[in-house]
Amino acid sequence: MLRSMSTSLTSRRRPPASPLPTDPAGRELMAKFYRALGDPTRLDLLEFCAEDERTGNECVERAGLSQGRVSAHLACLVSCGLVSVRRQGRFAYYRVTDPRVAELVGIGQGVVADHAASIAACIRVASPV
Repeated sequence: MLRSMSTSLTSRRRPPASPLPTDPAGRELMAKFYRALGDPTRLDLLEFCAEDERTGNECVERAGLSQGRVSAHLACLVSCGLVSVRRQGRFAYYRVTDPRVAELVGIGQGVVADHAASIAACIRVASPV
């Protein structure tokens, strides 16, 4: 009986996260993750949606862009699994799916604060137009 209970408990546990492969496919996946973060509007929306669940209208107001542009940015974040969307009636509610994403954005803010001059002077990485 103890064996069946432990099997039952084990089957309910979340499987451990797989380590990211260090092969080219794994590195490409990491680069894709960082490209999803690599837009000022998406970073702002991630920070905003990490604080609380937000409506699409709140996101539009926060970003100061057209509804269509904000919707495209949110669709990117949802597609990549960084933000979840909950629909209720006519409204869509967005929130960051994993608190580590918000932590990562915070870490990035700290790194940028410490190295702002070097990053601003970097000519090897294109700035958004």
